[in-house]
Amino acid sequence: LVEDDEGLRAALKRVLRAWGFETKAFASAEDALADNGLDWPDCLVVDLNLPAMSGLDLVDRLRQRGVTAPAVMISAQDEARVRDELRRRGIRHFLPKPFLGSALVRTVDAALAERPGGHLP
Repeated sequence: LVEDDEGLRAALKRVLRAWGFETKAFASAEDALADNGLDWPDCLVVDLNLPAMSGLDLVDRLRQRGVTAPAVMISAQDEARVRDELRRRGIRHFLPKPFLGSALVRTVDAALAERPGGHLP
């Protein structure tokens, strides 16, 4: 989970953990990239608009490292051009802010179902 808003990051982490997902949370793309334990996540939940490196750039960098986990992009920008760019970059899951915790769980479940072996936990 990469979200620069501290309160939202904490809330999303609580929701995911309450549903049984082991969750690592980061305030920036740079923090996530610096964590060696992020090399093989099962799913990425990333804010599109991060302070320095964007969420899209983070996913691109992780793909360059060989990370194939599905990505769920979250953003307050719910525009056709944003959705088009996400699709162009192979990101199939998008949640416009604000969203319910249940919507996040459903979206993460859908993303995980695409992986070999399906849903976790």
